Amino acid sequence: MQSSNPVLNQNRYATFYSSAPGASGSRMSIDEVVTRTGILLIVLLVAAVASYAVPLTGVLFFGALIVGFVLCIVNSISKTVRPPLMVLYSICQGLVVGTISRVYNDYYSGIVTQAIIGTIAAFVGILFLYKSGKLRATPKFTRILLGAVAGYFVLALISLVASFFNVGNGMGFYGVTGLGLLMSLAGVALASLFLVLDFDQIERRIAQGAPAIEAWRSGFGLIVTLVWIYLEILRLISILRR
Repeated sequence: MQSSNPVLNQNRYATFYSSAPGASGSRMSIDEVVTRTGILLIVLLVAAVASYAVPLTGVLFFGALIVGFVLCIVNSISKTVRPPLMVLYSICQGLVVGTISRVYNDYYSGIVTQAIIGTIAAFVGILFLYKSGKLRATPKFTRILLGAVAGYFVLALISLVASFFNVGNGMGFYGVTGLGLLMSLAGVALASLFLVLDFDQIERRIAQGAPAIEAWRSGFGLIVTLVWIYLEILRLISILRR
């Protein structure tokens, strides 16, 4: 079974692991995944702190946003693992996240700390449930989650269009009382559950004997999901505090 996370969904390359360059060398391990994830996370946090102190404006913000999005797509679909591009993604994403966090915190003091705590709690909670066997990436679970995520992003896109017509005071459906809260709760739940697919794919790739460099791809996938969780929690808290 493949993960629905496009970043981690590399089972189609499993048959090439044994013949890939360097395949006879070191293999991917959980320690390497933790290390690579930590490196990318530190880079992201440094960039976020910098842009939180001095927020990006106008062209710089949208430039970092677009570059980060393009790098996310490139790193997700590329058969070749490119650590420098993943580090560059973390820098761009960190700059964007830091600026967004500053804007939120200017309106709701302390919200960033609350969102960070919430993200850590979601990660630890899902990891515990996964390791205890209460949550598993079964085919049925994956299909349901994938369908729910697709529906959520379609609704979010419609909400974005609606915001241009001042729906929800310019916030789209997220600014509509009741509906916005439900959408935010759904976003946090879906983003958190996506970790189950990430954890499952990491275990499978280790079992397949993936080359050590693939740990970068797994770490990158976790970073993408963690950023998604953080932004969803940030929006949810802002709605609750509003």
